[in-house]
Amino acid sequence: MFIKHLAALLLLALLGVGRALAGDLVVIVNPAAAEPTRQQITDIYLGKDRAFLPLDQPEAAPIRAAFYQRIADRDVAQMKALWSRIVFTGRGLPPKELSDDAAVKKAVAANPKAIGYIDRSALDASVKLALTLN
Repeated sequence: MFIKHLAALLLLALLGVGRALAGDLVVIVNPAAAEPTRQQITDIYLGKDRAFLPLDQPEAAPIRAAFYQRIADRDVAQMKALWSRIVFTGRGLPPKELSDDAAVKKAVAANPKAIGYIDRSALDASVKLALTLN
């Protein structure tokens, strides 16, 4: 029992560190795109809505862990498992993984169907703010 509690505490601590490292996150879309709701954004990243092409940050990046925790209350491993099931059943493909905030921002600015998340400090006029996650 002690081990389970210790593991839970360590997980919570790690999530807190990832959240602190990630800062304020923003979900961005192309300036020409309609602004999705929070629920639509969640559904897009859970593979339930195909209105946008979702873009991801690197799997090991703290921003990715913080994003999925804040938008879907899931960790990176849970999301990986979810997308494995979706791909296996032929219902979709996982979000395209890009290298960093700049790459996500550039891809969103170039594609009206793209949606991504970046650190608030990287936000500029080339993209439109859809949602702030802090």
